[in-house]
Amino acid sequence: MRRAEIARRRGITPDGVKYHIENIVAKLGVDSSRQLRHWLGYPVTSPLSTRRNGMEGSVLLGPLGQVSLLATRVDRAEEFYRDVLGLPHLFTFGDLTFFDCGGTRLFIRAVGDEEWRPSSILYFLVDDIRTAHDELTGRGVGFQGAPHLIFTDDATGVEDWMAFFEDSEGNTLALMSRVQAHGGTRPA
Repeated sequence: MRRAEIARRRGITPDGVKYHIENIVAKLGVDSSRQLRHWLGYPVTSPLSTRRNGMEGSVLLGPLGQVSLLATRVDRAEEFYRDVLGLPHLFTFGDLTFFDCGGTRLFIRAVGDEEWRPSSILYFLVDDIRTAHDELTGRGVGFQGAPHLIFTDDATGVEDWMAFFEDSEGNTLALMSRVQAHGGTRPA
């Protein structure tokens, strides 16, 4: 877009646009407004500007850093995840609230009714699904049924057990337990 068009849309003069572009170029550390068009999204003062992983052409995905759910009321979702499920609350900022799920951050964002929809199912890994089910039932969680066997891996003897429930906003959640069958030890 030409500077005159930017100026018209922003309600400022073309010289004002030139001034702002020069400031942006200087703050981001690019050499010209032409380079600004190809800016990768981080300033030269960021460690990302020089960081390379040494594995050009391949990407190794790490563990999940954050998962996201939608809510219609952040205060109600915050109360449920903090007080009912007992997740450590990290912080709330406006219509956003964050919790720690064993090193993975849970991000809950409030949206209007017209945008709300059920989100991904979160599976909370627990050592003892019976105890977790009983304790959460005592806290008012309504499960869709008792914990039940989902799958048995014949090669390892590991059983996957699950029990499903909903959060305060209608998102489906689950308890998940991996149990070594026949009195063996739990898998790593």
